[in-house]
Amino acid sequence: MPGQNEGADAHHPGVRHEESPRHRHLAAPVREPASGPSDGPAGGPSDGPSGGPAGGPAGGPALSACGTLTEPEPLFCPTCSAPLTGGTYRERPDGPDHREDGDTGRPLAALRASESRFRAAFCDAVIGMALIDPEDRIIEVNPAFAALIGRGVGELVRTRLYEIIDPDGMPDRLFTELVGGERERFRVEKQLKHREGHTVWSKVTVSLIRDGDGDPLYTLALVEDITEQRRLGDRLEYQALHDPLTRLPNRAYFFDRLDAACLAPSGGPTPGGPPGERRVGVCYLDLDGFATINEALGHHIGDQLLIAVATRLRCGFDGHDTHLVARMGGDEFAVLVADSLGSEQLTGLAGRILEALEHPFDIAGHRLVITASVGVVERSVHETTPTDLVKDADATLYWSKADGRARWTLHDPDRGAHQLTRQLLATALRPALERGEFTIEYQPLVGLADGAVHGAEALVRWRHPRYGTLSPDRFIPLAEETGAIVQLGTWVLEESCRQARQWLSEFPETETFVSVNLAARQIWDSDIVADVARALERTGLPARLLQLEITESALLGPGGRPLQALQALADMGVRIAIDDFGTGYSNLAYLSRLPVHVLKLDGTFIEGFREPAPADRPGRPELGSRRSDADEQIVGAMVQLAHTLGLTVTAEGIENAAQAERLRLTGCDTAQGWYFARPGEAALVAAILRDGRPALNGGNR
Repeated sequence: MPGQNEGADAHHPGVRHEESPRHRHLAAPVREPASGPSDGPAGGPSDGPSGGPAGGPAGGPALSACGTLTEPEPLFCPTCSAPLTGGTYRERPDGPDHREDGDTGRPLAALRASESRFRAAFCDAVIGMALIDPEDRIIEVNPAFAALIGRGVGELVRTRLYEIIDPDGMPDRLFTELVGGERERFRVEKQLKHREGHTVWSKVTVSLIRDGDGDPLYTLALVEDITEQRRLGDRLEYQALHDPLTRLPNRAYFFDRLDAACLAPSGGPTPGGPPGERRVGVCYLDLDGFATINEALGHHIGDQLLIAVATRLRCGFDGHDTHLVARMGGDEFAVLVADSLGSEQLTGLAGRILEALEHPFDIAGHRLVITASVGVVERSVHETTPTDLVKDADATLYWSKADGRARWTLHDPDRGAHQLTRQLLATALRPALERGEFTIEYQPLVGLADGAVHGAEALVRWRHPRYGTLSPDRFIPLAEETGAIVQLGTWVLEESCRQARQWLSEFPETETFVSVNLAARQIWDSDIVADVARALERTGLPARLLQLEITESALLGPGGRPLQALQALADMGVRIAIDDFGTGYSNLAYLSRLPVHVLKLDGTFIEGFREPAPADRPGRPELGSRRSDADEQIVGAMVQLAHTLGLTVTAEGIENAAQAERLRLTGCDTAQGWYFARPGEAALVAAILRDGRPALNGGNR
């Protein structure tokens, strides 16, 4: 142990040591000064020099330079801790020329050298050191420790340790085990009380010092100043958990708090739930049109706007124990309510957020007015996870944008399930095509004048193993969003051409054409002219028996590429039809210049034809009758216009004979609908062609 075995020669128990009252070893605990002369150890002299090493009064304790209480007492052996007693040497007071007896002088000299080395190391160490007795009093302290807390060495001797070190969080169990000899050391980080009032963070290592018999004697504390390390760590932690631009908590900090909220114990009763059920809510918001501000005014203006928005959110909605405002990234922010009282509280909060952001922002001379869209999610912590909560809040935010922006939207589980189904279908589109899950059904296109089948529209179906047969409106929009429409459209085109070629081979006199829907993205993302030419070449179908349907909005959209492609297809002999005519641009001036052969009227124009004819309605016509008359006049005008331009007209959605007859009277050329036949396998069209006429009320087929 320090001062007892460092650098000392081996001690032999048979050697008698003479006590020197001028030396006190560091291993000895502090003792109270005796009130009078005391007897020395057995077999040793009882009188010593009258002054201590620090010049104290005779027989009384003195304070060393390192803050040690010294008094005349025995000197202990550096090896076995036995008192150095007996007449083995005599200290000569007659100056530096005194000599110890031969063999006993060498161990004593080594002991003095060892103590001097320890004393130098203890006093000059840059790490604070303190010797502490079992009663929690400081025996000795070095200057580094005293300087660490702004005090003098002499003030600290006999000071209780808890007067210096903050007692909160002290490991009582560990300290008790250490003093009791059950543990050798422990290490903690604690705050020291500085004289000037501030705290000093330190790393304290407390070790047990035992006597020669192995019993606990006192403890040694090593204290290292880590204040700067803690400050650096705090700065790094702050930077890791806060957004550098707005100084708001960032996404990581938000999830930490959300995790804690979801794991916290249940509180009192909450509205809308059983007693003790804890609830949590999130308002997830995004600034509307922020990208436009960045593009028009520059990113530096956008950054200042984000700072202003963050300040307004912090001032209005942060500062509560259960509320946290965070920046999630970009122009997205979130407000966490860790102990929600119900969905009404969250929707009310979302409304106040929108009101707070409606007021204009003055940024660098620009007066900016912005709005926000907010997605609101609120539920029991037992029904969700932090990841699901934020995922649903983010999805609800985009519902809010899709619904018109500048509003809040509360999460709807049914709508969420629909969105999830859409995502699953979008992911499975390409693999389903490779597995052959798609099939094509055909619906006859019947001439209203002769009742003969002129062609058939190809309608793709998805035989989904989980959801059953899906109609095109369930997956075609997804295919267009994901780009899978190009691969799917190419497959439908080639399969339809192959089937039309079979009809031509079986019924050559009918020359039944096939009509295939063409998505606008097929024109933009692929060489549709080359795709059509390849399909015709592989199947051997004449170009005149292929009709391509494209919507009016896609045909007349920006850019000239669709028109160029359609012109090239028309030059090949392919028929071009405008689908859903009357619902898009309806720019009649284009019709004379477009490479179009057929107009397919949207089904909304045919709804009025379900009412009886005007001659069959005696008396004053009602509102529904007036609408029917108007629809009939509109359809008649479009048919006449189309015929003037050399185009044919096809009507969709025919459900009964009255509709078919009234459309025939307007001059409409062909029609399709359940009245003639439902969509079905290619064999359905073959059977109709074989019979020569479609079976009316063909829905029963």
